[in-house]
Amino acid sequence: MPPMTGERRRARGMPAEVTSFVGRRREMADVRAMLSTSRLVTLVGAGGVGKTRLATRVAAEVRRTYPGGVWFVELGASDGCGLLPQSVADALHIQEDPARSPLDSVIEYLRDRRALLVLDNCEHRVRECAVLLHDLLASVPDLQVMVTSRQALGIAGEQILSVPPLPLPDHDHPPLSTGSLARVDAIRLFAERAAAVVPGFAVTDENRDAVVRICRRLDGVPLVIELAAVRLRALSVQQLLDRLDDRFRLLTAGSTAVSERHRTLRALIDWSYELCTEPERLFWARASVFEGSLDLEAAEAVCPGDGIAREEVLDLVIGLVEKSVLLREEHPGGVRYRLLDSIREYGAERLAAQGDQERLALRHRDYYAEMAADFHARLFSGAQLELLTRMRLEHANVRTAMRFSLDRPAEAAVCLRMAIDLLYHWKTSSHVREGRQWLDQALAAATEPTPLRARALAGNAWLAIFHGEKAEALAMLMESRSLAERLGLDDVLADVVLYSGMVAMDDGDPESAKKLYHEALAGHRSAGNDCRTALTLNRLCLAFSEEGESAQAVAAAEESIAICVAHGEGWHRAYALMALAVEVWRRGDAARAVALARDSLRITGPLNDWFGIRIALEVLAWAAASDGDALRAARMLGALRAIRRTPGMPLSGFGHLAEFHDECTTRIRTAIGPAGLTRAADEGARLPLEEILSYALGERDLPSAPAAHPSPLTRRETEIAELVARGLSNKEIAAALVISQRTAEGHIEHIMSKLNVHSRGHIAAWVQENRTPEDHKARDDR
Repeated sequence: MPPMTGERRRARGMPAEVTSFVGRRREMADVRAMLSTSRLVTLVGAGGVGKTRLATRVAAEVRRTYPGGVWFVELGASDGCGLLPQSVADALHIQEDPARSPLDSVIEYLRDRRALLVLDNCEHRVRECAVLLHDLLASVPDLQVMVTSRQALGIAGEQILSVPPLPLPDHDHPPLSTGSLARVDAIRLFAERAAAVVPGFAVTDENRDAVVRICRRLDGVPLVIELAAVRLRALSVQQLLDRLDDRFRLLTAGSTAVSERHRTLRALIDWSYELCTEPERLFWARASVFEGSLDLEAAEAVCPGDGIAREEVLDLVIGLVEKSVLLREEHPGGVRYRLLDSIREYGAERLAAQGDQERLALRHRDYYAEMAADFHARLFSGAQLELLTRMRLEHANVRTAMRFSLDRPAEAAVCLRMAIDLLYHWKTSSHVREGRQWLDQALAAATEPTPLRARALAGNAWLAIFHGEKAEALAMLMESRSLAERLGLDDVLADVVLYSGMVAMDDGDPESAKKLYHEALAGHRSAGNDCRTALTLNRLCLAFSEEGESAQAVAAAEESIAICVAHGEGWHRAYALMALAVEVWRRGDAARAVALARDSLRITGPLNDWFGIRIALEVLAWAAASDGDALRAARMLGALRAIRRTPGMPLSGFGHLAEFHDECTTRIRTAIGPAGLTRAADEGARLPLEEILSYALGERDLPSAPAAHPSPLTRRETEIAELVARGLSNKEIAAALVISQRTAEGHIEHIMSKLNVHSRGHIAAWVQENRTPEDHKARDDR
């Protein structure tokens, strides 16, 4: 039998793709860049995250770079005990030579070849793989290796790429249109695999919410999404979502062509479990009580005991990160760790089997109840931003802790205390509705006439006012007042009066509101509560302003700002700045109003306080319109439309300002006409949040006339896209721009990712469609 040619070997060595490849353009560019500088690249990630598909796709795209061949070696758990070199020799179709060891045969075969070796699934034989590759790379100078593993090999020269799950729609940004949603990688994968079993399936306005929730529940993990999509043969999208709580039974019977460890979700995770030491398995089970993510401090507080010492936790976390059981994530507050939802549920099953679930859940609840109390106690201080940021990261854990308490009647008061301690979390993080729900449920379960109940009723009323539920707010304020009077709770009475003033203000009665605010102010000052004093002064400023009492309005805002500055506090100061901006704008000082509103936005923006951002943008729009800049004002109104979480929702708590919004719209329409208003507003609505804030803060500008489609490409990417459209190869582009060919290839990968296209022809078509008349003229002149 004649020896196979290198091309035939390459064709037989790489597994063929039998389904479409979705997304991963950035990761592909990163891997290719790593291969340009390193001889060993390891792709690490959780089981089913798509390491193998990424490796084989990259290998297929770079195969012409390796005249000696691209070889794929699939390893299994049995490829140990000295059998690894033989597995590589078999993949290279090297005939056995009794005079040589398999390793020597592989080295001899590859010695003079520029080749790429892809070793798939190395996690079960990390040490053996490390030894093998060390020998190969030392003996074959032109060999490069790409490895997939749930754990890095840890040898010199290894470059590591962590393969994340597929991107999901962002929780913290305005919802996408259905068309844009269908282009998000995780959603697109689900839709494509669903269409393969249900012809004609598509993401629609009717099923989009269920599809998004499915993909989020499955963490964007490609294999798990594919296993779920197969179930649409028998289930509707909603039925599939409803059954995900029993995912280990549901997500089975995938393609019989895939490996056994990938055929069911349970087998996939069993494979990871076998990699772990006994202490790591115990920690995995205990960490399953956390929802979302956790930090090292939380792990050290909740997981030790009975087999795990506190000082061992760090090493166990490191071990599980290395094995891709825990995912390491960088956050503004530091490093956090996350169990993918399926891995967490697997751990929860193990914890239940150990009979330890209730004890760990109680410890988890106590930890977060203490955190909520600390949040409440330290909020009005320089630690505020840190506290608010951390609580957002801990939101899922807080939910779990409160649900634990609410599900046990004797613990309902703990849930109530947590819910009211987190009052400012609900307000600043745009979780007002959720905060209302927790408080409603906890108040219904913990009915004792206690100071805690009085305080919770008042706080719930505050949230209800912001939700436009004034009747419910007044009923709760009445009960809170009755309890506070009976129990002698002067601080709660002051809150009740403050919130009653907010209702009066929303009802168009600023005179009554002022009287109530003055009464509340006296109560809070008497109690020495600077936080509530600042809040009351902010409200008093708005009431004075509405009544035309400018000097008093300015004085109230400035006193509030001074109190906040003395404590290093930000959020109340932002609203004081906003209230002062409204007043100085009404006095005709648009320039100072802009400066104050921007100062407010610099605080609420980083907090993602959508309500605060919206009020600041309102003031900036009014100021621009009154200053004659109708185009800027219209863009601001468009940006407001984009970030408004609930279309048509009133400025609850600030309802008296709605008239200025209408006046602003009228001014713009008069200045640039209805069509001009629509075009400019649409342009503002298309801006991402970061660009909205940058534009509002005056840090960037937009063209004087609205562009039909702002380019998503950088200047360099636009230049390269133009050269692609002119038909230049990667090598020619590199020469023309004096960059390396690898750099040019990386730019083109990023261009395809940004434009969501899949070929150079699509890039050329996009360039042609988006050329301006000036671009066409310049091209014709060439």
